[in-house]
Amino acid sequence: MKAPRPRPPHFPGDPHHAEWRDHTVAYVVVAAIVVIVVGLIVWLIDPAPPRTITMSAGPHDSSFLVTAEQYRKILARNGITLNVLESDGSVQNLKRLLDPEQRVDIALVQGGIAGGLDTSSLMSLGSVFYIPVVVFYRGAGLNQLSQLEGKRIAVGREGSGTRMLALALLKANGIVPGGSSVLVPSDGMQAATQLIAGDVDAAILNGDSATRDLMLRLLRVPGISVMDFSEASAYTRIFPYLNEIDLPPGVLDLQHTIPPETIHLISPTVELVARTSLHPAISDLLIEAAQEVHGTPGLLQHAGEFPSPVAHEYQIGADAQRYYKTGKSFLYRTLPFWLASIADRTLFLLLPVAVLLVPAMRLIPALYGWRVRSRIYRYYGSLIAIERAAMADTTAEERKRLFAELDQIEGTLNRLRMPLAYADAFYVLREHVGFVRSRLAAGALQGSHP
Repeated sequence: MKAPRPRPPHFPGDPHHAEWRDHTVAYVVVAAIVVIVVGLIVWLIDPAPPRTITMSAGPHDSSFLVTAEQYRKILARNGITLNVLESDGSVQNLKRLLDPEQRVDIALVQGGIAGGLDTSSLMSLGSVFYIPVVVFYRGAGLNQLSQLEGKRIAVGREGSGTRMLALALLKANGIVPGGSSVLVPSDGMQAATQLIAGDVDAAILNGDSATRDLMLRLLRVPGISVMDFSEASAYTRIFPYLNEIDLPPGVLDLQHTIPPETIHLISPTVELVARTSLHPAISDLLIEAAQEVHGTPGLLQHAGEFPSPVAHEYQIGADAQRYYKTGKSFLYRTLPFWLASIADRTLFLLLPVAVLLVPAMRLIPALYGWRVRSRIYRYYGSLIAIERAAMADTTAEERKRLFAELDQIEGTLNRLRMPLAYADAFYVLREHVGFVRSRLAAGALQGSHP
């Protein structure tokens, strides 16, 4: 049984379209490769900044929540929506950040509550304000926490950052739960009321529970004093997240010189903590907002002291370090945020696009040449089949059909446009058509004279 002979190549319509298709295919393929690679770079390396982020703040009416609301208004100027979630405080904020299912991007976290947790997935955008530890007690002359041994001490409610910090400080002074001291789970106004009423002997206040008004109220009560941390320097060495700060005479009330002398305090800072996946542009906006909110002087800080890139419990993010050193980039300083974001990403893509274009421009001629040669080579399959048939015993009718196929191939070649660079291959093909025709004619001549 004879093998089926390949059909002659066929180009529907105007044969001039073949050359147009060769050019088009080459450029379309290369363009598609460039677009796919650039798209992957954008998606994997430099995605657009999100329009909405979520922040875990603090309890209702707390300084944490007030701060988050200030951030929300500032970010809104740049078209970024900040969703603010209320929380129980720093402990819950940290748990939300560490839980991927919570979808919290950033939070305010007090120093000293990490407690050995793996925080490698988090980064700090800087410290933003102090939350001092202030110890009020009944009596006078106390300057060491170890002197509270055997007394009733309000250490903060269960699960609060105040309680975690107070227990750590007391433990360093030999006071632990279950010992001779009674640790009462109350803080803020409740702890102050218990201290005034004599239900506790000392109250450790921290953050929102140590407001200026509350401190003034307690210092005006006869028999209640504030502890001076004479060992403040030692605390800052033992607990790296603590800072030594002073309350100078009269800072709470100049008219009545309250306090009458300098009081040494220790204080953790609140850090702006984010997941390491936070977009660099959003990081810049948050630090800029922190500068606006916390950069002014206050009761415990000098102007420009916050935000601070000093590392405590969390690594300072690389983008945050860059911002503290050089500030915002030229684009973000001069253009609206959304436009600067587009321009920044466009410039970022110029390098990979340039790198891709060099091999891509070399690929186009190769791809075009392959297309042209493939059109030439397709004719050879039919020529080989016709030649083999010519060498076999064929009837007059079969030879007539073979001549018709050769005529069809030659007619197609006569209409085919071929680039000059490939003219040699084209004319070699035409010579081969003539060669097969001569072989077929010789076979026909032999067949007519047995």
